[in-house]
Amino acid sequence: MQNIKLRTSKFLFLVFLLTSCSDDFLDLKPLDQEVTTSFYKTEEQAMQALISVYDVLGYDETPGISWAPFITVSDILSDDSYAGGGDANDGMEEDELNKFNIPTTNILAHAIWNKNYTGIYRANKLIEVIDGVDTSDEFKARLKAEAKFLRAFFYFEQVSFFENIPLLTATIKGPSEYNQVQAEPSAVYNQIALDLTEAMADLPTSIPAAEAGRISKWAAQALLARVYLFYNGVYDMELKAGDATVDRNTVVGHLDDLIANSGHDLFPEYTDNFRLSGENGIESVFEISFGDTPAWWDWGYVRGGEGNLASQMQGPRVTGSDNWNRGWSFATVGQKLVDDLKNDPRYEWTILEEGELDGNLDKGYQHTGYYSKKYSSDAEHWGSGGQFELNRTTNRRVIRFSDVLLMAAELGSGNAQQYLDRVRSRVGLGTIPATPENIYNERRLELSLEGIRYFDVVRKGMTFATAEFTLQGIRGPLYVGDQVTFDVTFNPSTKGFLPIPQTEIDLSGGTFAQNQGY
Repeated sequence: MQNIKLRTSKFLFLVFLLTSCSDDFLDLKPLDQEVTTSFYKTEEQAMQALISVYDVLGYDETPGISWAPFITVSDILSDDSYAGGGDANDGMEEDELNKFNIPTTNILAHAIWNKNYTGIYRANKLIEVIDGVDTSDEFKARLKAEAKFLRAFFYFEQVSFFENIPLLTATIKGPSEYNQVQAEPSAVYNQIALDLTEAMADLPTSIPAAEAGRISKWAAQALLARVYLFYNGVYDMELKAGDATVDRNTVVGHLDDLIANSGHDLFPEYTDNFRLSGENGIESVFEISFGDTPAWWDWGYVRGGEGNLASQMQGPRVTGSDNWNRGWSFATVGQKLVDDLKNDPRYEWTILEEGELDGNLDKGYQHTGYYSKKYSSDAEHWGSGGQFELNRTTNRRVIRFSDVLLMAAELGSGNAQQYLDRVRSRVGLGTIPATPENIYNERRLELSLEGIRYFDVVRKGMTFATAEFTLQGIRGPLYVGDQVTFDVTFNPSTKGFLPIPQTEIDLSGGTFAQNQGY
C-alpha cells in the first residue's frame, strides 16, 4: 500500500455517491459502473473502501456549507486564538464561535456534524461487509480494527463538540430508520471505548514507512486515554468497554505500555515536530496526512484535494514574501497565550510574530500581531503544484508522544515525575514537582495551538472555563481595532458544547432536542 496520503479522490467520490444511495434504487444494477452489491468482494476493493474512511480525516470543508478545519475551529473556541479573517464579515461565523454567541444555524458547526457522520457511515459500511471479502482472516481483522478506530475517532470528535448525538453502529437500511434518536452521552463514550479496546487486539505495533499514516495499536491506546480524560473530567464517570470497566488504572497501564514498548520517543528538538522532515516521525503517535498529491485546483470541490486548510486559513495575509504565502489570517493568536509562553523556550516555535514577516502584511479583523507557527502558510509547506491555497502540505499531529507522557503523568502513573521531566528537559527546562496543577499547566505550554486547549479547559468544569475563556480588557501592543472587538464572555449555560445544527433538528422529525443554552 502506498503512503495513506496518496489517495485517489475520483474513486472516493464515486464510493461516496454509491454508498450514500439505497442498494435497491429502482432495482437497477448498471453494467458500466461499480455498485455496492458487487463492489466489496476483493482485497483491493476492501482496501479502497478503507482508504475512503481514512479520507474523511482530512475533510476540512463540506461542499455547500463551510470550511471548518478542526485545528482552526478548536483554537478559535479556546482562549489561545481569536476569530480573525479579512474583516468582520469574512470571519462572521468564526466570530460567533469565538464570542460564544453561536446561533443554531452556524455553518461551521453544521460542517463538523456532516463530516463526522460521513466518516461514521463509511466505517460502519466497511465493518458490515469486510467478513464477506475474499481474503485472509488476518487482513480482515486488521481492516476491521482500523475501521473501528476511525469510527471511534469520528464519534469522539462529534460527541465532544455536540454531546447529544445519535449513535449508529450500522448503516441505515431504509426510510423506517431515518429518524434516529439522540443517545445518552455515556452510550456513545462506551461505544468509543469498546471500539478502541477491540481494535487494539488486531492493530499492528509498527507501521512500515510505505504505509505511513495507518493506525497502530499505540494510537488506539493513546486515543482511549484522551477520551478517558475528557469523559471522566466532564461526567465524573468511568468508561465501559462492553462488560469491562475502563478506569484510571486501565488507562495508565495502556500509557505506560506505550511509553515503554512502542518505540515512540521525543524528538531531540521541539521544532522537529512541525517540519516536513518530522512527519510520521518518532514522536507522532497518530497523525493525519495532508499534501499536494494530486495537485488540486478545484474551488468547487475543495475536499477533493489533500491540502491542509488550517494552514491556509491561519497563515498571515502577506504578499511579496519569500517565506510566507498569502494566508487568510484566521485564528490570530491572543495576548493571553503570548504572555503565558513568552518566557518559555517553546514560544519561538509556536507563535509567529508580525515582526518576523517579510513582504507586505494586510492586517485583517482582530489583528493581534501574532499567528500560529505550527499550522501556517510558511514556505516549507507550500505545495509543488495546483492552486497554492489548496495544497498546503502540513500534516496534522493529532497525538504526540509528549502528550502521552503528560496524560500518563496527569492520570497518576508511578512514573509521573520522570514523564514530566522528560517533556521539560527536551526544551532545556529544569524539574518541577509533578503536581496535578504543574502537569496541567505543562500541557498548555507544550501543546498550544494544536486544537487541544479548548477541550482541556472544558473538562475542568464550567467555573474554570468561565474564568479562562472570558477575556475582558486584554490587549497587546499590536492590536488593531476597538477593545470591544477583542472582549469575550464565555456562556457556561451551554456546558461548552456547540448547538445541534438547526437543519438536523428540522430533518429529525421531532426526535432531536436542542442542546442546553441554545
